[in-house]
Amino acid sequence: MKIGFIGTGKLGMPCAEAIAAKGHNVTGYDIVRRESSQVTMFTSIQGLVKGRDIVFVAVPTPHDPDYDGRAPTAHLEPKDFDYSTVKEVLTEANKHMTKDQLLVLISTVLPGTTRREFVDLVPNTRFVYNPYLIAMGTVAWDMVNPEMVMIGTEDGTETGDAKQLVDFYKTIMENDPRYVVGTWDECEAIKVFYNTFISTKIGLVNMIQDVAQQQGNINVDVVTNALRDSTQRIMGPSYMKAGMGDGGACHPRDNIALRYMAKNLNLGYDIFDAVMNAREIQARNMALAILEQGKNIYFTSDSYKPGVEYIDGSYSLLVQHYVKELGGSLVSKNADVAVIVHEGDTVPSDTLVFDPWRSYKGNNAVVYYGNTRHV
Repeated sequence: MKIGFIGTGKLGMPCAEAIAAKGHNVTGYDIVRRESSQVTMFTSIQGLVKGRDIVFVAVPTPHDPDYDGRAPTAHLEPKDFDYSTVKEVLTEANKHMTKDQLLVLISTVLPGTTRREFVDLVPNTRFVYNPYLIAMGTVAWDMVNPEMVMIGTEDGTETGDAKQLVDFYKTIMENDPRYVVGTWDECEAIKVFYNTFISTKIGLVNMIQDVAQQQGNINVDVVTNALRDSTQRIMGPSYMKAGMGDGGACHPRDNIALRYMAKNLNLGYDIFDAVMNAREIQARNMALAILEQGKNIYFTSDSYKPGVEYIDGSYSLLVQHYVKELGGSLVSKNADVAVIVHEGDTVPSDTLVFDPWRSYKGNNAVVYYGNTRHV
């Protein structure tokens, strides 16, 4: 098929190239000039959409930079995402598309946004909402091996538009995923609640880490492993290792946006505020434990995830924030303590290691955060 991607950044380009690798003709457009050996790049949306069967919109819905989670956010007023770029792109694409083409939005938005903000912008073409479950560092693999594919239509029925998208995905998928067809609003909710379920899960396992530190005689891994393997009622294995907290370009900000939604809908309670408060208190607790070992602190990484350079919503930076606030200093050499941000990170020789993952096997003296059996 002839596929177009509007937005070929850190999400869009790997997805576009993964589709091209499956034999489809793929074109791309981005306001930032990008090159690809697999994707033919255009300099305008008009040129990009011409003759395409399906056009995907993969542009960001950013938060204010202060809200990404690398510094405390619980004290800030909840905000929705910024939809201005999506609206500009949909408006421009609509000018040059027809009913013979399918326009597919994959950007994360709050429930109700598509119906309220976007649909009236695209009367000239056919439209579905199709958010992706993709993580930085594994975008291309996630694209063709998703846990599920969500397709949102106006009334939640499997329209011809939805069927066209399913038939297309079946030509590229490697894992035979399940397909969930719902309303625009339902698919918006599936995506954002999927991310915030993960945030809540990480917050819970890191609460157990706090309990281990305060109570004593507990190795957090014994507790979390027992819960992880209790699959009849409560659990699956992913995100069940205590350590550094939730981070990235999606999870902290999605909780913040759902705080905004809870307030806007007058729910009368805000679970997401509690999740974000717990995340920050857990980071402060870790900083206090680090500073018990020394004042000059080296962190092995600023990124939120191993194998990627991105610092969006970095938990490492949040812990560093509290280290500085509590009187510590961040150093690149001659450290009193080296904090392992990602399992397997290398540390300076002869430096005390602070390991939130409890997996360091080197020769340095080490503090295993969350294991107080030996205290």
